[in-house]
Amino acid sequence: MAHSDSAPRRTQLPTGWRRLAVRLPILLFRVGLGPLFGKRFLLLHHVGRFSGLDRRVILEVVSHDPAGASWTVASGFGPKADWYQNLRRQPKTLIQSGNRLRAVTARFLSPDEGAEAMADYARRHPRTARRLCAFMGLPADGGEASFREAGRTIPFVRLDDAYGSRRPRRGIE
Repeated sequence: MAHSDSAPRRTQLPTGWRRLAVRLPILLFRVGLGPLFGKRFLLLHHVGRFSGLDRRVILEVVSHDPAGASWTVASGFGPKADWYQNLRRQPKTLIQSGNRLRAVTARFLSPDEGAEAMADYARRHPRTARRLCAFMGLPADGGEASFREAGRTIPFVRLDDAYGSRRPRRGIE
């Protein structure tokens, strides 16, 4: 199969010291230092679709709606990322934002919703949006139209708080 210039390239998973660097924030969350990441990153718990084991991954928050209690994240490694595939199999899970655990349900955004999410993210974080597109091999010239087109390709997931505005008194929020 020929590779065209407009097709996204396959991103390689990090190995060696890069994998360790990517995994280090998980340890920081686990020892109670999640607040260091502010509201920009969260720790997603997910269940391995083959192993059934608890897995964790740090994800950048593309957007957060405190009123609607939802977090939107993107799969920089595309739809084949393990966490993304695991959520497809079991969308009810937990996230940790700061030091708070929350029960959430994953909702997979449509390409049009992804286009809007990416355009909004690019307005707030233009350099990071360009880097993400370059990393994924997606053309983005810095204009809103190119970010919208990239957003149609990137898998976005909205994590909706399972309790909405009503909070349990104890335990998981």
